[in-house]
Amino acid sequence: MIYEFPTPDVPIRQGDIFRGIPKAALSLTEVSILTEQNEPEAARWDDLSDRNEPIAAVVGLTPVMAIVITQDCDTIRAPEISFCEIRPIFDVVKLSTPPKTPTKWVDFLRRHAVQNLKWFYLPPDGQVGFADRMAVDFQSVLRVPRDELEQLRNLRTGRLNTVADEHFRERLAEFFRRYPYNEWYPFSKIEFEAYRAMSSDEAENITPYEHQK
Repeated sequence: MIYEFPTPDVPIRQGDIFRGIPKAALSLTEVSILTEQNEPEAARWDDLSDRNEPIAAVVGLTPVMAIVITQDCDTIRAPEISFCEIRPIFDVVKLSTPPKTPTKWVDFLRRHAVQNLKWFYLPPDGQVGFADRMAVDFQSVLRVPRDELEQLRNLRTGRLNTVADEHFRERLAEFFRRYPYNEWYPFSKIEFEAYRAMSSDEAENITPYEHQK
């Protein structure tokens, strides 16, 4: 498979997979802060944002699977290490009809590896902790203190091997440097109409530019 299993004494690096990374649930409209008497009190963040001191608050935390995205040179000295959350693949990729056969899975994974830069595929592996197909969600970024994570290396369940890590690093870079554009912008009016007809399922979301009207 595409995973390796370092012992706890091996330093943390990009591509390391951890269980139990805390994901905070924050609301900016209703923050539960603690008073001097340690009593919870509801507040709005815009009423707190000008304070020049730390604010004690009650925050919901969910332990999640996550993968290190901090570069190797920074995992040994940066104050914090960044992760992206790992979730079941169809929690990340919304499909009306999931693939049912190996052939359809291959077609799905090949197409989305090119078309969709928002996630990275992770195949199932019981040893690393994946009972089903999973995906790295590049839109869900978490951070934890590096010094404290170093003391919790036992939470690391595995890491990407060399081939997978090189692919992961490139996909991660592509996601953060991607340029959003509508692929139909250079089409002529006739080409645009043909494109919209080919994209009938999404036709209502396809808006022509002035030169295509």
